[in-house]
Amino acid sequence: MDIKVNFSGRAVKYTEEEIAVVVEAMRNADPLTQGRYLQAFQDKFADYQGVARGACFATMNGVSALEMSAQLCRFKPGDEVVLPSHTFTASAYPYAKKGARILWADVDPRTRVITAESIEKVLTPRTRAVVVVHLYGYVADMPAIMELARKRELLVIEDAAQSIGAEVDGKKSGSFGDMAIFSFHSHKNLTTLGEGGMLYVRDPEAAAVVPALRHNGHCAYDFERPDYWKPAMGNVDMPMLGGDMLWPNNYCLGEVECALGAKMLDRIDAINAEKRARALLFIDALGDFPELEFHRVPTPRHNYHLLAARMTAGPDKRDAFMRAMFHEKGVRCVVQYIPLDRYDFYKRIGRDDAHCPNADAFFDSMISFPFQHWLSDEELHYMLNATKDVLRSLR
Repeated sequence: MDIKVNFSGRAVKYTEEEIAVVVEAMRNADPLTQGRYLQAFQDKFADYQGVARGACFATMNGVSALEMSAQLCRFKPGDEVVLPSHTFTASAYPYAKKGARILWADVDPRTRVITAESIEKVLTPRTRAVVVVHLYGYVADMPAIMELARKRELLVIEDAAQSIGAEVDGKKSGSFGDMAIFSFHSHKNLTTLGEGGMLYVRDPEAAAVVPALRHNGHCAYDFERPDYWKPAMGNVDMPMLGGDMLWPNNYCLGEVECALGAKMLDRIDAINAEKRARALLFIDALGDFPELEFHRVPTPRHNYHLLAARMTAGPDKRDAFMRAMFHEKGVRCVVQYIPLDRYDFYKRIGRDDAHCPNADAFFDSMISFPFQHWLSDEELHYMLNATKDVLRSLR
């Protein structure tokens, strides 16, 4: 099969300046983890987000940031957490691992993210936290969600894995909630050599335990040492928060990846703007084809990490479209994010009782187009013309 436009797992191509930064860190970083590049990346990221320095922590990937956010929730028996059913599984299982019972919220059929209204429908007196996923790169209505959360005394964790740089009213995604996580996986608009992540923690008391939580419980001795090697290079203790002991992890991100992440922050806004402009071009060029329904957002609220559409004619027509695009045109589209309650895994843990008709309907008819940043103009226009040809043939 001659693939002309592939759905690539690599979102960006690095510039020569970014490659030079990586090489410089490879040559000169000492140590190669937990050093000056880590601190520089964390500080630069906090500045970019408009949050306090000392509140952002680089991690080995987005899942490790999710794992620590779940630890910091300090769930008690019977506590619940609200999540959208339509998301990647990593948004959910860290909270189940820490003892929370998952409640599934439906998504808005147009924006494909949860809303204050859909969250409120599933809340109970035992709900402790809400995980808001800014899926596809679009920021949920955080002002309304935060208003609900404060009224109901809920913790809010933003899963901003896909939405770096997107914003609502000039405020960045991942800066509204009590905590937020970001992913720098190979598929994201900002990527640190394959894996990487960031955890934001608003509460200074909780943020203070994250370095030890992230790095094996390592901490300084609380007394003066005449000999720097006694009793050991450093102390190890269990991070404590509000009287609760938190088991430590090893979720560190290396210096080379941190150096690249800090450098890529210089052009993330340009990457987002370029992807948004291309998405609007593609969507508008298909204005005469109501068979495909896109989410058109001409503002920085959407960074178009992904370009997803709904086949309005239903699942059968969706499948016929994807077969023709692949076998006849060489364009590999995909279907993403099966509602989590439909997985055998979540059924086995008793979390298959969702009532999320919008999530089900969207997933069953969704198409995700190849949309990596490095896609050439020729490839983009080939995919656009192929889409028109196939839609005409299916009429």
